[in-house]
Formats: sequence, structure tokens, C-alpha cells
Amino acid sequence: MNTTEPPEAPKPKPTKPTTLEGAARVRWWLFSTMQLVMSIGLILALYERQWLTAAVTLAIIAVKFLPTVMERRLKLEIPDEYEMMAVAFVFASIFLGEVRGYYQRFWWWDVALHTTSGLLLGIFGFLLVYVLNANDRVDLQLRPRFVALFAFVFAVAVGAIWEIFEFSMDQIFGMNMQKPMFDDPSGLTDTMWDLIVDTLGALAISLMGWWHMARKRQSFIDAWIRKFVERNPHLFTR
Repeated sequence: MNTTEPPEAPKPKPTKPTTLEGAARVRWWLFSTMQLVMSIGLILALYERQWLTAAVTLAIIAVKFLPTVMERRLKLEIPDEYEMMAVAFVFASIFLGEVRGYYQRFWWWDVALHTTSGLLLGIFGFLLVYVLNANDRVDLQLRPRFVALFAFVFAVAVGAIWEIFEFSMDQIFGMNMQKPMFDDPSGLTDTMWDLIVDTLGALAISLMGWWHMARKRQSFIDAWIRKFVERNPHLFTR
């Protein structure tokens, strides 16, 4: 009788982290860093009795958890890349820009953020139309140029609504969200430049999305959309 033990099965080689795992790791580090910075800012604001600054900082900390709440309540899974960009934008625009005064320190801060907002909103517009296009419960089929047009109009419209919000906050609460530019105390110049760069950012992402869709080529927008569809199959079934 052969008592020889069978050879031990080879151990599987450790696999490299996937793109998803890498994105999740970057997301964790980014959110942790922002949480630490804002917590320090909140403590300093409370210590110096800057109640408005403390309230705004606390609201931003709460907003940071909004994507997680939406995912749980609406049973959605937001791609890590888009979630990181959206939360980082809120952090850069409101905490760094308004609370820490980066709009006054760096003249280009407002321009860069409004351009970025046009890009982000354009991507969201593409995602929204794709969800409606691919959902069997919604009878909607749009050509690439109409999808791009919707994304562009959507981004510009939200940018305009934000400018109305800034104007309202300045008029009602005496804030300074509309930054005077070129010796224009009314803030009109700032508003117009914000709308212009919003439009340029939205136009750039819409043209890029249309170009890729018309030629059936893949882009990072497609990768994010595919990831969204894979994580939320219930949105695309009857």
C-alpha cells in the first residue's frame, strides 16, 4: 500500500490590486486627509469663536458623507473616481475657497474651480442620459449629438443656478460669494466670468463625449458609466 502523501498543491500567487481596489484605496486616503484638515479647522473656529466658519465647516463635513447616504438610501453605487472628484470639489470650493480664503489668495482659484464644475456637471449629464437611455422602463433613445447637447445644457443650467444662489446669499446674509473683480464692486464681472468658464468646461467635455460616441471609441466617461451600470443592474431592468 502506497503511503506516500500527495504532493502539496502550489499556493496561488498573490495578485496585484485591481483598478477598483486602487481607486477605493485612494478614495480612503483622500477622504481621511480632508476629514483631518476640516476637523482641525472646525476646532480652531470654535476656539476663536468664529461661529459662522464653524457652522460652514461642519456642513461641509456632513456633505462629505452625502454620497454614502445616497448609496444606502437609493441603493446606488457611485464610482469612486466621480465621488472623489465631487467631494474634492466641495472641499476646494467651500472649505479652502470660502472658509480659508483661497479665493482672495489666488486669483485663479475661482476660475479653475468653475471650469472643473463645468467638466463634472457635463460628465454627470452624460451619465444621467445614459441611465435613461439604457433603462428598459424608459422609452428613450437619443443620438450622440443630442446626448452631448443635453450634457452641455445641463451643466450650464446648474452653473447659472449656482450663480443665483451666490447672489441670494450675498443679498440676504451679507456674504461675499460674488467676488469683486477689476474694480467692479457689484460682482457682475465675477458672475460673468464664472458663467463663461462653466460654459467652456461643459463645452469641452460635451465635445469630447460626442466625438467618442460618434466614432464608437472608449473614453474615461464610458469607463465610469460602465462601472456605474455594473454596480447598479437594478436600474436597467424592468
